[in-house]
Amino acid sequence: MSTVKKFAGQTAVYGISTIASRVLTFIMTPLYTRSFATGAYGIITVMYSYVSMMNALLSFGMETTFFRYLNKHEDKKQQVYNNAFASVLAVTVIFLLCSLPFASHFADFVDSSNAKRMAAKGIEVKALTGTTHADFMVYVYLFFSIVVVDAWCAIPFVKIRAEGRPGRYGIIKLVSVLIFVAFNFIFIKVIPFWLEHNWGGAAWIMKWYMPKWVGYVFVSELISSIITLILLTPELLKLRFSIDGKMLASMYSYSWPILIANLSYLVNENLDKILLSKLLPENSLLDVGTYGACAKISVFLSIFVNAFRLGAEPFFFSQAKNKNAGQTYARIMDYFVITICIIFVGIVANIEILKYFIKGEDAKQTALYWTGLRVIPPLLLGYVSLGIYMNLSVWYKLSDQTRYGLYISGIGAVITIVLNVIFIPKYSYMASAWISLTAYATMMVLSYIWGQKNYPIPYNLKKNIAYIIVAIVFVFLSFTVFKRNIFVGNGLLLLFAAGTLYFERNELKAIFKR
Repeated sequence: MSTVKKFAGQTAVYGISTIASRVLTFIMTPLYTRSFATGAYGIITVMYSYVSMMNALLSFGMETTFFRYLNKHEDKKQQVYNNAFASVLAVTVIFLLCSLPFASHFADFVDSSNAKRMAAKGIEVKALTGTTHADFMVYVYLFFSIVVVDAWCAIPFVKIRAEGRPGRYGIIKLVSVLIFVAFNFIFIKVIPFWLEHNWGGAAWIMKWYMPKWVGYVFVSELISSIITLILLTPELLKLRFSIDGKMLASMYSYSWPILIANLSYLVNENLDKILLSKLLPENSLLDVGTYGACAKISVFLSIFVNAFRLGAEPFFFSQAKNKNAGQTYARIMDYFVITICIIFVGIVANIEILKYFIKGEDAKQTALYWTGLRVIPPLLLGYVSLGIYMNLSVWYKLSDQTRYGLYISGIGAVITIVLNVIFIPKYSYMASAWISLTAYATMMVLSYIWGQKNYPIPYNLKKNIAYIIVAIVFVFLSFTVFKRNIFVGNGLLLLFAAGTLYFERNELKAIFKR
C-alpha cells in the first residue's frame, strides 16, 4: 500500500499546483469573453490549438523517452539528460531555420478569420474580431518564440519530475501562470483604466497601446515563457556538452513513435477548432469562440487527468521492476475511474453556476456563448475516456512497444479528421464534441484490447465499466431529463458519492487502517 500512497502523495502535489495554475488560467476566460468580441475569442482558441501541436512537435517525444531511459540506464542519468536536451535544442534550431523564411505563408494559413476574403467582400473584419490580416504576421512571430522557449523548458521540467520534486515543479508552474495572468490584466484592464484617467505617462502609452488587441494575450504568454526559462536556470546549468551518439540514436528510435502518438492526440484535442474555422462560413470564428469558451468548463476534469499524468508517468516507470506492479497499476485504475466519474457528475450538476464564467460583453454575446453549453457532457465523457486511455497506455511504454501508441493515436486522429470534415459543415461544433468523444473512446478500447494481449494487467473491468455507466446515466438525467436543475443534479452527485462509499467501504477501511 505504501507504493500507492507514494503515488497518491506525488499526484496530490502535482494536482494542487495544476489546479491552482489551471484555475488561474480559467479566470482568463471571463476576462477574454467580456473584453473581446466573440470572434476575437475564436482567434485565441485557434492560435492556441496550433501552438499545442507545435509544442508536441518540438519536444519530439523526449519527455516520455527521458523517463524510460533513466529506468534503463540508472548509471548514466547525466548522459540521458544531456542527450534529451540536445535533441530538443537541435529540433528547435531546425524548426526556426525552416519556418522563419515562410512566416508570411504561415500567417496566410492561420488567418482563420479569412480576413483577406472578408475585407474583399466589404465585411468589417476589425469590428467582428478585433484583428486585421496584418496582425496575424505578428501573432506568428510571437508564437514561434513561445513554442521554442517552451520546448527548451520541457526537459528541465521532466528532470524535476524524475527527481521526485513536485514542489519545485509546482512553484515554477504557478509563478509562470501568475505572470501570465498579471500581464493579461495589465494590458487588458489596467492600461485602459490608466488612459481613461489620464495619469502620468498616458501620452507615451497612447503612442503604442492598441485597445482590445488580441495580441496582448500572446505577448503575456511570451513574457511568462521567458521568465519560466530563467527560473529553470539551476537545471540548465547542470547540462554538459557531452553526447552519447549510440544512446541518442536509440532514444530517437524509441521517441519517434511517441512523437507521432502525441501529435495524433493533439490532433484529436485541437484540430476540431481549426477545422471549424476553415469549414464554416465567414463568421466561423463566432462558432469557434462559442465552442472554445464552453469547452473551458470541462477544464476541471482535464485538470485531474493532467495531474494524474504528471504523477503517473514517473511513478509507473519506477514501479516497473516490482513483482506486484500489475496489481498496483490495477488498483490505481480503480481509484482513478471512481474519482473521474465523481468529477464528471459534479461538473454537469453545476453547469448552471459554471456558465457565468463565460458571459460576454453584453446580453446578446452571453446568449451566444450559452447556446454552446450542450457540448459539455460529450466533451467531459471524452476526457473520461482520455484519462483512462492515459492510464492504460502504461503497457506499451513499459514494454518498449511505443509503435502501438502510434497506431492507437493515429486511428483516433483519422477518426477526428474524417468525421469532422464530413459533419462540421452540417452540425458545426456539436459534431466536433461528439467526434472528440468517439475518438477518445476508440483509443481507450483499442489500448485495453492490445494491452491485455501484449502486457496483461489485471484490471477490474466489470467494476470500472459499472461506475462509468452509472455516471453516464446520472449525467443524462441531470442535464437532459431535469434540464440542468442544480438541486436535482447535486442530489444525484451525492447519491453517486454515497453509493461509491458503500461499495468501496472495505477497501477504504483497509486504506485508513494503514
